[in-house]
Amino acid sequence: MTLEPVVRTPAWRLTLASPLYRGATIALFLSGLGFSAAAPQIASFLVNELGASLSAAGLFYLTSLTAPVIGYLVGSRSDRTGARLGLFRICAVAGFAGWTGIAFSTQLWMPYLISAVVLGFAGAATSQLFAAIHDELEAHPNPGNDGVVAVVRMALTGGWVVGPVAGSFLAAHTSLRIMLLATAICTLAQVLPLGVLRTPPKAWSTTESSSRRPGIRAMVPLLAFTALYVLVYAGEPIKYAYLPIYMNEQLDFPSGLSGAIIGIQPLVEIVLMPLAVLAARRVGTMRLMVVGAAFGVGANICFATTGTAAGLFAGQILMGGAWGVFAALGIIVAQRLLPTTVATASAVFVSSTALASALGGAAGGIGAATLGLPQVFLIPAALGLFAVIGLAAMTRSAAHNL
Repeated sequence: MTLEPVVRTPAWRLTLASPLYRGATIALFLSGLGFSAAAPQIASFLVNELGASLSAAGLFYLTSLTAPVIGYLVGSRSDRTGARLGLFRICAVAGFAGWTGIAFSTQLWMPYLISAVVLGFAGAATSQLFAAIHDELEAHPNPGNDGVVAVVRMALTGGWVVGPVAGSFLAAHTSLRIMLLATAICTLAQVLPLGVLRTPPKAWSTTESSSRRPGIRAMVPLLAFTALYVLVYAGEPIKYAYLPIYMNEQLDFPSGLSGAIIGIQPLVEIVLMPLAVLAARRVGTMRLMVVGAAFGVGANICFATTGTAAGLFAGQILMGGAWGVFAALGIIVAQRLLPTTVATASAVFVSSTALASALGGAAGGIGAATLGLPQVFLIPAALGLFAVIGLAAMTRSAAHNL
């Protein structure tokens, strides 16, 4: 008796063949495009249009701290009802309303209130898509399923590559309010590629129809992994805040060179994401996470010590490697650590970037004032080292042999 070889369908083919995967890919590109267009411009909007001080504009980013709470509540509701795509659409509409409200704000307090109360739902839309994809993958097992998640996640990263450029161009040629309205339109347009698709009943019944809100003990592995991810991600707001200043004011790089250094990371990330999935099948997902976190440590050491264009390019390439791993595999690990309530797992993981941004912003501000540039980058290097140690400890646990 001979065993037939397992046929591994390419991830891109699986993605194109499924209306859900295909629609989610386009939806997440639109999500990344809209949000990343607005993110670099929101402080300018608050200062130039509503008269905020620079310090008050900086506090706007703290309004995202409500996102983990909103994400958890939406995820819990999704796990109890299975209405992944229905909740996704509600969250997308809420995001549209929130960005529209900010675009038409006439008082300084309005964007802060809208962001804290409404925009948290926009982020929850992403986690609901990943939960729906998980259900479909569980219902249709295939050796290439992990690659589908990577393809969909690459679309989100692609939106983040295009968005800042598109947002700057639109704001320069129209106005900041028009640019924010465009973000609102992109947020609402997420629902179009999925049409009237509903959560497949069979997919839901085979995974989580009997799920309930998980206890704290069941969530400990997920919370531990998410906390370590926050330590890795905290370096991003520090880098985006201070690396351009360091390059332009201390190293006196021309704008073209600075832009090339900043822009190379997402390109490396997109290229490495499918390779990360292949590598994880050979060495193990958690082991690869350790390597990814170590890349992040090396990147920040390059930022802090080299002082040359070559060194900063090397740091950005290493950082692209770190996010190539975490972007492709992070959501997969989170769902596997809480498999009975994947919407909750997805929401906790996706919304944790808000906590990381707050941590990074606070640590960066204190570090820049006390250590100066470029030594401030030693702070995310130290945080990343703690993440490497923690992820290595999780890798040794048989319960987390992913």
